[in-house]
Amino acid sequence: MEKNADFVVPIRRGEGYTTVAEDHEPLDFEQLFSRKSEVIVEIGSGTGDQILHAARQHPEKDFLAFEVWVPGIAKALNKLDGLTNVRFVEADVAQAGPKLLPEASVGEVWTFFPDPWRKARHHKRRLVQVPFAKQVVRWLRPGGRWRLATDWDDYAWGMRDTIESTPGLKNEFLAMNPDTADPAGARGGFAPRFAGRTLTTFEERGIQAGRSIHDLVAIRV
Repeated sequence: MEKNADFVVPIRRGEGYTTVAEDHEPLDFEQLFSRKSEVIVEIGSGTGDQILHAARQHPEKDFLAFEVWVPGIAKALNKLDGLTNVRFVEADVAQAGPKLLPEASVGEVWTFFPDPWRKARHHKRRLVQVPFAKQVVRWLRPGGRWRLATDWDDYAWGMRDTIESTPGLKNEFLAMNPDTADPAGARGGFAPRFAGRTLTTFEERGIQAGRSIHDLVAIRV
């Protein structure tokens, strides 16, 4: 990663290699990107396909990616191809986000195809739950959006439940686009596919496996 090291945010580490120090200061986005612009945060950027696609489509915006998989960040850095509006944080957002992201500082948060932790006994490890959603509320500006996508039905239903039970969030597609497989019947709450999302390896694998893709959008109120 040495070639494009300037695109990796320098942080003070905590006890683990994916953590930041407990007393870490919040990021200064204007200083980080050398301008004042809307900031979009992607959680779990993988090899960077989505965030790099978005950065090329929207040079007027700045993009910050959280990723713990070092080889993924390295691959993303090799695909920058002149982009200057992207930065990467090598850290676990659940621990680092509350320390690094200032309150009401982010225009959008993206959580596309997070680890589904498929076994029932592991569901408690899923990222998208109310405690994390409360952090997203804190980071988003009023009117900002949290965009989510998953190819696992039960996780999609859980994401909807999380959005609709978290103070400060409103499901933009409340009661719309019901899922025929949903145990809640015609409750709905799912969004059309986000036009700004490129087809990544994770989504393609889900489609090839015959799984349905669910999008959700929450608005910070």
